Amino acid sequence: MVAVIRIDQIWLAVDPVDMRSGIDRLLARVVEVFGASRPHHAYVFANRRGTRLKVLVCDGFGIWLAVRRLHQGAVHWPRPGETQVELSAEQARALVIGLPWQRLDEYESITLL
Repeated sequence: MVAVIRIDQIWLAVDPVDMRSGIDRLLARVVEVFGASRPHHAYVFANRRGTRLKVLVCDGFGIWLAVRRLHQGAVHWPRPGETQVELSAEQARALVIGLPWQRLDEYESITLL
């Protein structure tokens, strides 16, 4: 199977954003925080409570926007003060399913039972 969206790097925009923001406002935030949007990079945003995520992906031809809403709990988000964080693919998988991705290096990988 061929991947539809290629993602080489994943970045967290640590400061919370208004989840009503669309592609244009989030893209402006990417430029403000990261300097520019880069092809094949994903930028992850969360609301203040950590119950919703938006992922903006620039693929070189256009922009993709994905939304994730948690029905219970919240995502483990970095502390305020850091403006951007780069994630490995394994850390991104942990973030999306609600695991403490910051401590992933201690365990090396995620195993779902």
